[in-house]
Amino acid sequence: MALQLDSIVDWIDDTFGDSKPRVGASDMDALQKILGGNDYQSYLQDQVNRQIIRDYLLNAVVLGVISDADLQVMAPQLECEEGRATVALYMLMSSVDDARELPAIIGDMGQLKPLNLEPESPPYIKLVTS
Repeated sequence: MALQLDSIVDWIDDTFGDSKPRVGASDMDALQKILGGNDYQSYLQDQVNRQIIRDYLLNAVVLGVISDADLQVMAPQLECEEGRATVALYMLMSSVDDARELPAIIGDMGQLKPLNLEPESPPYIKLVTS
């Protein structure tokens, strides 16, 4: 069975319902001009990445998984947008218990690199049923 990620994403978005702001037509045109561009979408994604990192690291510190010194080791990677995107992706794919490995991993992360998949290769996602 082929996994159709686009159809799953579409279903999830449809399930959420309408996400348009509740404003008048004239205000909607102005919002579309401001919010519809790529610059705003990049800004918005960076804000999401910052929130993911903030919540993950706060949980890890509160749970005693990482220390203040560990946070300082990670700081350089968090200073740029691409670094935040890389770290946030790692955090989404791991538990807070894995945070003790972060200082070493972040030092080796570098930049995100796209996968070079063969045309007929299966997706790199495994669904776990309970």
